[in-house]
Amino acid sequence: MKNSVTLFGQTISRQAFFNELKDYLMIAFGLLLYGIGWAIFLLPNDITTGGVPGIASIVFFATGFPVQYTYFAINFVLLLLSIKVLGWKFSIKTVYAVFTLTFITSLLQQFTQDLHLLHDQPFMACVIGASCCGLGIGLAFSHNGSTGGTDIIAAIINKYRDVTLGRVMLMCDLIIISCGYFALQDWEKVVYGYATLYICSFVLDQVVNSARQSVQFIIISKKYKEIGHSIVVGPRRGVTVINANGFYSGDEVKMLFVMAKKRDSTMIFRLIKEIDPDAYVTQSAVIGAYGDGFDRIKVK
Repeated sequence: MKNSVTLFGQTISRQAFFNELKDYLMIAFGLLLYGIGWAIFLLPNDITTGGVPGIASIVFFATGFPVQYTYFAINFVLLLLSIKVLGWKFSIKTVYAVFTLTFITSLLQQFTQDLHLLHDQPFMACVIGASCCGLGIGLAFSHNGSTGGTDIIAAIINKYRDVTLGRVMLMCDLIIISCGYFALQDWEKVVYGYATLYICSFVLDQVVNSARQSVQFIIISKKYKEIGHSIVVGPRRGVTVINANGFYSGDEVKMLFVMAKKRDSTMIFRLIKEIDPDAYVTQSAVIGAYGDGFDRIKVK
């Protein structure tokens, strides 16, 4: 069985190929959730949102300039910035996300024209719609993607400053929606827009932070070599071997020290159980993990 795959003239490992495929599928699923929240709950109830569509709408209301030109121009500039600062990997997935979200939203609007959920309960529509949007954006971010617009600004600032993604987006979108009053002249829409942004940002932070949580393993086993090799090959995490001595027995033992993402915990436990069910294992939560394979150190 081949361990590599040739794609667009480049040879990559099968593991890397499936990881990329998983990223694109999860981004598409996240955008589906975002599209449901936006097209089914927010738009039919006339609840405004922020981002580049909000800027394009304000320009249109104030000057009559077509929204598609403003939307394209702003996203074009932001994509150039993302290519330079965040790299091609993030930017290619962002382009993919923009086209995917456009397609999904078009389909949802076409098939839900006569569907009016919570039409007489705008606040519930705001809560459900914003939660779906925040969850969708969070999934996209967690798999190196974006929905474009202010997401790119948030990702660029988050790369260099210890400011959460949701907080950056909240600040940008608050300014956008506040300016929208001058064109809309309707405070009710503005207030629901504020509530939508807060809920969306809160859910976004919860999703992204849960995906970044790290855990620490300490493993003591006579089969430490097999376990260490399986962890390096399987979840692809580094393993440190520490020489230790049992206090009571005085015997020399080998202790494995492993830092991993929380999502890798189940796989690591399965590997340990398959190799040595009697291994001594401790797992503890880590407030922060920085360095290769984890978050970057950010200081102001």
